[in-house]
Amino acid sequence: MTTTGVADWLRTGRSALVPLAVVIGLGTGLGAVGFRYLIEAITWLFTGTFDFSDAGRIGSPHFPGLGIWFLLIAPVIAGALYGPLVYRFAPEAKGHGVPEVMFAVAERGGRIAPRVAIVKAVASALCIGGGGSVGREGPIVQIGSALGSTLGQWTRLDAERLKVMVACGAAAGISATFNAPLAGPFFALELILRTFAAESFGAVVLASVTASIVARAILGDETFLQLPHFTVDHPAEYLLYIALGLIVGVLGVSFSRVLYLIEDLCDWAWRWPEWARPIVGGVLLGGLLLGVPQMYGVGYPILQKAVEGHYVVAALVGLLLAKMLATSLTIGIGGSGGVFAPTLFVGAMAGSAFGIVGHDVAPGIVGNAGAYGLVAMAAALAGATRAPVTSVVIIFELTGEYGIILPLMLAVAMAAGVSRLISEDTIYTRKLLRRGIDIDRAPERDLFTGVTVADAATAPPESIASSTSLEDAADALAGAEHAMLPVIDAHDGRYIGCVTAQGVAEALRIPHARAVTVEQVTALPDPVTADDPVDTALDALASHGTTGLPVLDADHSRVVGWITHADVLGALRR
Repeated sequence: MTTTGVADWLRTGRSALVPLAVVIGLGTGLGAVGFRYLIEAITWLFTGTFDFSDAGRIGSPHFPGLGIWFLLIAPVIAGALYGPLVYRFAPEAKGHGVPEVMFAVAERGGRIAPRVAIVKAVASALCIGGGGSVGREGPIVQIGSALGSTLGQWTRLDAERLKVMVACGAAAGISATFNAPLAGPFFALELILRTFAAESFGAVVLASVTASIVARAILGDETFLQLPHFTVDHPAEYLLYIALGLIVGVLGVSFSRVLYLIEDLCDWAWRWPEWARPIVGGVLLGGLLLGVPQMYGVGYPILQKAVEGHYVVAALVGLLLAKMLATSLTIGIGGSGGVFAPTLFVGAMAGSAFGIVGHDVAPGIVGNAGAYGLVAMAAALAGATRAPVTSVVIIFELTGEYGIILPLMLAVAMAAGVSRLISEDTIYTRKLLRRGIDIDRAPERDLFTGVTVADAATAPPESIASSTSLEDAADALAGAEHAMLPVIDAHDGRYIGCVTAQGVAEALRIPHARAVTVEQVTALPDPVTADDPVDTALDALASHGTTGLPVLDADHSRVVGWITHADVLGALRR
């Protein structure tokens, strides 16, 4: 196959999505592993550990003499590095990433600038490694999506396929980060593409599985959390899980409100260059970290301890409120990182506290408090993002226990339902709505819907036979309404194409052209039938028919009408 043939196959062939999805999965899987190592390396440079959130109130060996006060300067140094980087090269890399991907798919045909992947990776790693209390999932979704978009643009895919490539990158990012190859596709389809088309599903699953294989080969087969065994000890617990879903669903919406309220306050207070905002804001974040060092970075070890029952209720509530404030402040000062993991964190704290209180009140009914923490993680995610399928699948996949399904589905359904009742937006769409972009709006009515070519076509001009001489054809065209006439076979009367005035005039300039018949200058434009939608006729008119085109019967053998741009406009007006 030639180079041109390969390029055409990649652009149009159904099976071409397979190698493209595999390449995206490989690239994103490696990118997720590299991004994780980069975060750990930068965290170590600042703190002397790979994850400082559970290290306690200790100093950093790399800042001798400062003691715990190094937490005040770590976010400032990080902000001085990533602030100018984001401002200069990719402003869209600021924030939590997923809304930008959703916008690219909904409004830009899946186009994301290639530089976003590099800038987002470096900026988010600096932010998280320097104390930013955000997640790594949002950045890797944006990184993977940028990789998918870049590959799609390089192979010159059309808009619909380019969107699928973006979704492949998003699915691969979630899969590689959580070691959850099933949750990745549902995240991409439910939040990024917002549709479950069969062709898209196959591609994103392939990318997700490939990325998970890559991550497992390098990092091992363990999930990012070691979660406790799940049991339902009493049927009455199902009622408690319904209540938990309602409470945590409201909490998920509240987290979204707090996030954007603090961002608004930061916008209102800041009057200087944007590149300096993370530097000055880093002082505030550092002050918060001094009080609650558990907020340093993503905080998975703290989440792990919460569902294992290592904290009392007061501590869990304090960590919940601190996480909401720390994440909101990190985003508000111009930080780069995701809100997916912080939402899980908030849910785990709330659910574990709920379980402890329930166990104290009704010890004969309520079992392990950590089970409520697990379910609340999904409920908080459903309340904040209104992605119930993703929320159920990701926690089920992380636990691998079928017994969790019923309480998980109950709580998630309640959380998503109450979220829809009290809020018109989600933690992702709210950012776009504030910029005047509503990706949930009802699509505008297509004026062409239901209009066929038969509704617009008029009577056809008289056809001419293929044996007609050029002089006679010129006479016929001179008296015709259109500068093109259909041509029929001189023997059986079947339609064989069209002849134009320009084609006849050019042929007549050639010496001895009078010996040529119309058949030699007949062209075959794209066929248009009476049952085709009018959109098809418009595409054909744009390519061939400035003066109109013949309308054919079902087997393309007879001319049954004629259609022009004016005819289409007339049909729409009617």
